[in-house]
Amino acid sequence: MKMVSLLSVLLLTSVSVSTATTQAVFAPPPTASGATVVEHVILFVLEGVDQQALKVGPMPVLAGIVKEGAVTWSAQTITPPLRLPATASLLTGLPVDKHGVTWEAFEFSRGYPRPPTIFDYLDLSGGRDSAIFFMDEAMYQLAKPEPYTEYQMCGPLKPECSQERLVSYIKQYFNKAVSGHGYGHAILALPHLLVVHLPEGSRAGNTHGWGSKEHRQALRSVDQAMGSVLAMFKEHGLLARTTVLVTSLNGTGGAQSSTATAPAVSVSSTVPWIASGAGIRPGHIIRQPVSILDTGATVMRTFGLTTHTEWDGQPVEEIFRHQAAIPAGLRKER
Repeated sequence: MKMVSLLSVLLLTSVSVSTATTQAVFAPPPTASGATVVEHVILFVLEGVDQQALKVGPMPVLAGIVKEGAVTWSAQTITPPLRLPATASLLTGLPVDKHGVTWEAFEFSRGYPRPPTIFDYLDLSGGRDSAIFFMDEAMYQLAKPEPYTEYQMCGPLKPECSQERLVSYIKQYFNKAVSGHGYGHAILALPHLLVVHLPEGSRAGNTHGWGSKEHRQALRSVDQAMGSVLAMFKEHGLLARTTVLVTSLNGTGGAQSSTATAPAVSVSSTVPWIASGAGIRPGHIIRQPVSILDTGATVMRTFGLTTHTEWDGQPVEEIFRHQAAIPAGLRKER
C-alpha cells in the first residue's frame, strides 16, 4: 500500500526540513473489527531530552512523531534520574526500591535484576522476539540472557562508539535477520520489539553545557539516528504496522550522579513520553499521569497482549484509537 507521508520523505532527505511541513508518519490499515494490527514496536530511550530540546536541536524527526502521535511532556522518571536504575525501572515496570538496582556502573558480582522484564513477558506471550541496542557498557547489568532476545551494545569504553555506529549495528542486524538464515540461534526474523538507546544529548549537555554548540549537535545526531531507524522500517515495508514509543531517562540538566571527575548536575525527573504510529490517536495530549514504569505494560497492550504481573506500571490506555475495557479490579491508582 502506498503511503503519502512528508515525514517519510524527510527520512530520506535532510533532517533540517521544517516540522511545520511534517505530516503523517504512518497510515496503518484497520482490521475488520476496526482495530489496527501492530506487528512491531520501536522504543527509543533517550537521555537529556525534553520539550526544550525541540527548540535547542532542532529535532524535526522527533517533532514529526510528536505531531502525529499522543504525548505528555510531564511523565515521571525515577528520582534521582540515574541511567542504570532508570533503565531498570523502564524495563521491569518497578520503582528502584523494588527492582533493587541503585548503582550506576556494571558490577559483575551483583548479577542480573531478579524481577522479570518486558522481554520475559513477550517471550511467554508466544515467543515474540526483541532486539536491544544500548550505548553504555553499564547496561550489561540488564542484559539477562533470554531465548528470544538479542543484545548489542557499545559505549564510552570504545572510542569508536557513536550513535552512527549503533545505527550501523541495527542495519547489520536487519540485513542478517532477513537473509533467510536468521540472526544467531533464535532470532529468525525482524524483531517485534526494537529498543534503541540514544544518550548523547545528556552526555554533551553535561560535558559542554546545556544549549552549547556541542549539545545542539548531539541533539541533531540523536534525531538523525531516530530517522535512520525509521527509514529502515520504511525500507522493509513495516511502518504501517509499527508503533513508535519515545521516552527519556532524564530531562534537560539531568543525567549522572557526581563522581571524582564529574561534579553533580541539577537533575530533572520530568520527561517526555510519546506514542505514535499504528493504533495510536494522532495529535492527542495525554491527560492521565504517566511514568516510565508504564512503558512495558503499554508495549504489551500495543501488541494486544495482557499479563498479570507484579509491575507497578499500567498501560497508558488513552493513547489508543480503540480502547480496551479494563476490569475495575485490575485498575491501579497512582
